[in-house]
Amino acid sequence: MRQAISENIYAGVALLAFFVTSQCTAFSQETTSNLSKPNIVLVMADDQGWGQTGYNGHPILKTPYLDEMAANGLRFERFYAAAPVCSPTRASVLTGRTNRRTGVDSHGYALRLQEKTLATALANIGYRTGHFGKWHLNGLRGPGVPILANDNHNPGAFGFHTWLSVTNFFDRNPILSRNGNFEEFKGDSSEIIVDQALKFIGQQASLKRPSFTVIWFGTPHSPFMAAADDARPFAHLDRNSQDQHGELVAMDRSIGTLRKSIKEMGLADQTIIWFTSDNGGLPKITPETVGGLRGFKGSLYEGGLRVPAVIEWPSHISPRVTSYPAVSMDIFPTLAEIVGLPSSSMLNTQDGLSLRNLFDKEITKREKPIPFDCLGNQAVIDNDWKLIHLGKNAKRKSQFELYNLKQDPREKLNLFDANEVEAKRMLGLLADFDLSIQQSIDGKDYLEGYVTDGNPEPRFWNTVDTYKPFLQQWKNRPEYSTWLKNRQKTKPKKNKQP
Repeated sequence: MRQAISENIYAGVALLAFFVTSQCTAFSQETTSNLSKPNIVLVMADDQGWGQTGYNGHPILKTPYLDEMAANGLRFERFYAAAPVCSPTRASVLTGRTNRRTGVDSHGYALRLQEKTLATALANIGYRTGHFGKWHLNGLRGPGVPILANDNHNPGAFGFHTWLSVTNFFDRNPILSRNGNFEEFKGDSSEIIVDQALKFIGQQASLKRPSFTVIWFGTPHSPFMAAADDARPFAHLDRNSQDQHGELVAMDRSIGTLRKSIKEMGLADQTIIWFTSDNGGLPKITPETVGGLRGFKGSLYEGGLRVPAVIEWPSHISPRVTSYPAVSMDIFPTLAEIVGLPSSSMLNTQDGLSLRNLFDKEITKREKPIPFDCLGNQAVIDNDWKLIHLGKNAKRKSQFELYNLKQDPREKLNLFDANEVEAKRMLGLLADFDLSIQQSIDGKDYLEGYVTDGNPEPRFWNTVDTYKPFLQQWKNRPEYSTWLKNRQKTKPKKNKQP
């Protein structure tokens, strides 16, 4: 009897030991797996032009923290926003696809719910995902307001576990929405969202979980609201130029805080920080914003598309400058290769490509053209050559322009008539793109084979019933007051606020 009891005890102990060992092994394997995944931080300015950094030679603006990041990472001389306005580029970052495939034709369009996003893909392999700042993918126009919990196009609908977000651009002392709950903050908008993002990154690190953090600034989008100390060095400029540069000073400082804090957490070597801007710089700012390039925001010339970009990953990237042409659509496929996402994480029709090999060595030729389709115009870049089709969907006469960007980066000499061979080749690339994009517009990329319902048309938030209860309490806030007064004077059919 005693022997039977003893045997049962030994058996129970053995079973318990096996259970504990197996659980510890599983936890250890999960932790090891998580530690092998780098943290990812995507940072995007709002309307920062290619020329608006110290390292690109701006005559008066100092950006010491961006300069330091550029000196320690992979700095791009030719990085392109996927579109010359904001929402389309944001859609391209999350999908790896040119904007019109995703339903985001222009600013304030909603991202289709059928799109597969980077945030969802990373969440599916164990990342905790967070969005901080400007969203502008839920179909709402006008100055940024906190996103409602019941908005079916909020960041959570596209894979973000945590979000502290607004619909569009935002300025000092903003109201933000934390997963649908409104919170008021004091201070510069860039510094606020970086501070909140760092808390998220630290929390995930303490739990041994990899994090994917998207920080989308509202700077330096108009209206310009800088702290007096940040604007003071630019007192000799006009008021708008003073404040726009002051906003960039604060944004640069916030990037310094981001990098320093990640180092202090001991996470620098296992963290990818990718900085860029959503489109080219603004006109009517002194000094000019695009570094001598042609065109500004809204244009398919280089000034509307070429933007600052730096990737920093100390354990994998040695500092250097690359002239390789890259685009925001490359972000998803690059990160997919780094973390080993399955091909099913992305829709089959992709416009970007992985830049992972560029981390290790210079690549002289891009194997995939870069297409653009926005605001009724199209373009395609194939290494040194660029074809622009102006007025494709407009009332004005259609016009083609061809440039050799290596020889003519400021796009002064149109070679369309003079170089028939290149013109014909580039027209063929554009025709292929046009055919492909029409299939996407019709929803042929999706499992259903068509575009499902549920994606709102662009509209101003003050016309949306769920926001009307807030109009009275927001009407005197500086970011809304002038805009709301102007909207009351404007006929509903006009829809021009980007």
